[in-house]
Amino acid sequence: MRIRTLFLLTVLAVMFAPALSMAQESSAPGVTVGSSTRDGVLKLLPADSVTEHELMIGDRKIAYTATAGTLDLFGQDGAQSGAIFYTAYVARNGGANRPLTFAFNGGPGAASAFLHLGLVGPKVLDFGPEGRDGANAKLVDNTQSWLDFTDLVLIDPIGTGWSRTVKADDASNYYNVNADAQSIAKAIALYVAHNNRSNSPKYLLGESYGGFRAAKVASVLQESQGIIIAGAVMLSPLLEGQLMFDADQFALGAALELPSLAAAELDRENAFDEQKQKQAEAFALGDYLTTLAGAPPTGADADAFYSRISRLTGIPQDIITRNRGFPGNSFVKHADAGKGEVRSPYDASFASPDPYPESDYDRGDDAILDGFTRAYGGAFADYARNQLGFKTEMTYTLLEGDISRRWEWGGGRGGGSRFQASATDDIRQLLASNSAFHLLIAHGYSDLVTPYSVSRYVVDHLPPSLAGGRVRLELYRGGHMFYTKADQRAAFTADAKAFYAAHPAAQPAE
Repeated sequence: MRIRTLFLLTVLAVMFAPALSMAQESSAPGVTVGSSTRDGVLKLLPADSVTEHELMIGDRKIAYTATAGTLDLFGQDGAQSGAIFYTAYVARNGGANRPLTFAFNGGPGAASAFLHLGLVGPKVLDFGPEGRDGANAKLVDNTQSWLDFTDLVLIDPIGTGWSRTVKADDASNYYNVNADAQSIAKAIALYVAHNNRSNSPKYLLGESYGGFRAAKVASVLQESQGIIIAGAVMLSPLLEGQLMFDADQFALGAALELPSLAAAELDRENAFDEQKQKQAEAFALGDYLTTLAGAPPTGADADAFYSRISRLTGIPQDIITRNRGFPGNSFVKHADAGKGEVRSPYDASFASPDPYPESDYDRGDDAILDGFTRAYGGAFADYARNQLGFKTEMTYTLLEGDISRRWEWGGGRGGGSRFQASATDDIRQLLASNSAFHLLIAHGYSDLVTPYSVSRYVVDHLPPSLAGGRVRLELYRGGHMFYTKADQRAAFTADAKAFYAAHPAAQPAE
């Protein structure tokens, strides 16, 4: 599936990475932020900007300091190789041991503006009453900002946001699992050191590929930087590539995807019910899985089986029969009851007009990923320049598809593939070696890019001695970016706040 190669996590560690050292501009000898001593496109980056703000959450006023700036990357020869853009929000009077969360999106190739203006930051982009109007989206105060219970540092990996290399060709050195994790881990370690936050419980928040990245970064921080992570939040994560990439062609992969299709159909009928959803889950890993794994049914048995799948998914029975029970991508064009609509894998309940109704295949852009959510990019650029004081003529890159296409999944040129992507070993090792580590995984029911049943499968197969009481899976109405719906964003934030409160040092801001 083309779309699954875009907004996801990643895979096996790379065998080598460019050796880098990092320093903030203010501490780099002979270097001035935004000065002519920077080379290439980095000359367009201004000095770090520090501003003061206030936010009302409930009946509490939170005063906070915002920093929009960059961290410089240097090679072994001491020459600058690139710069990473970040935005930090720190509650005043919050204390040096207040929780500190480092957040990043996925792709590979996505900037942090999705999480920044969609979920955790002090501002949120409102897409209107229907939650899909990107043309008239407005930035408003986020009364569910995670600044309520944690300080925030949002990071844009190289090639995204305003993070760039001095030489354009050098950017590809970061387009692999290990180099990416190493550079993000070094940025985190540097921020912690320069801001005296070693006593703060540290968390990672990653969406999609960023969820996979969180597992890799947590491991690198522990092994290479001596920083132990207190917990991680994985939002719509890729955990096992073999259960996700084109897995719907096989019995287990199709069975793990079916509940998301069922949830989308219930949503389309305005009939979503958790009990009905549980019945769909039981069918998916019961009769559906065993039937697909065996010889195709015939006669009356086939008719009854395919009819049930059709009712669950809304896909016509003749299409289901032709595919022998494997829905595959047929839901995109055929789950609309002849209305001439196309569905999004990012939320299978989300319909938009089909730009190519004469074609049996999905040829157009995705209405969510390539549609209204693109407004996050322009909105963040305006916000950073005019409210955070980070003024640059450089284009803010929200989502760069070329990074995903060039990504080295297995680490090292020619090694591995996206089908081998796995974060399970990292999660097991983190749970085993760090008794304080706890994990929250969040999914939207109708997400077909990273179906929630895949994460449930992974969690269910963790040893009880590791997962007991420390790993949670929470589900919400909606798709891959369910937080674009205000009520689901509020529900997820409440669950996250409770998750952080499990740590004794996680106290709200005064």
